[in-house]
Amino acid sequence: MKADKYNAIAEKIKSYPYGVALVNGMSKAIVWITMGSYVALLAWLLFTKQYVQAYHCTLVPSVAFFVVSVFRHIYNAKRPYEEMEIQPLIEKDKKGQSFPSRHVFSSFMIGMAVLQEFPLWGMVLLVLGVILAVLRVLGGVHYTRDVIAGAAIGLLSGILGFYVIF
Repeated sequence: MKADKYNAIAEKIKSYPYGVALVNGMSKAIVWITMGSYVALLAWLLFTKQYVQAYHCTLVPSVAFFVVSVFRHIYNAKRPYEEMEIQPLIEKDKKGQSFPSRHVFSSFMIGMAVLQEFPLWGMVLLVLGVILAVLRVLGGVHYTRDVIAGAAIGLLSGILGFYVIF
């Protein structure tokens, strides 16, 4: 997305009384819902004595998160607000490490973990992951390619880790 298009969208969002607060609030709410769901999943697996599944649901996301984090650090792609004349709606001052979006990756990775035990809730988390991806782009902290890559890596890591390897 070019700066002029982003700025036009951002101005439209700012024109609503709570537009910016809604983008930020929804983004934070989805992150907290996703993290809470992951903690609840692990607690449920331990409570029901599904120790092997708890191990898998800890190992697969942890390894994938580590790999994504190392790649982001090495690749070090700039963020939209670093390369364009824009003021992001989501306040962030971090430089680089934009590709892939780790927020979106984590949302999809956790959705895949939850999907195994609670399919309906896992699907809800995946839908929330899509919404989060849109919000991260609208918020000006990621490019579309960043969130698509984060979602794809989260889905593929989940499929590979939970359905192929384990």
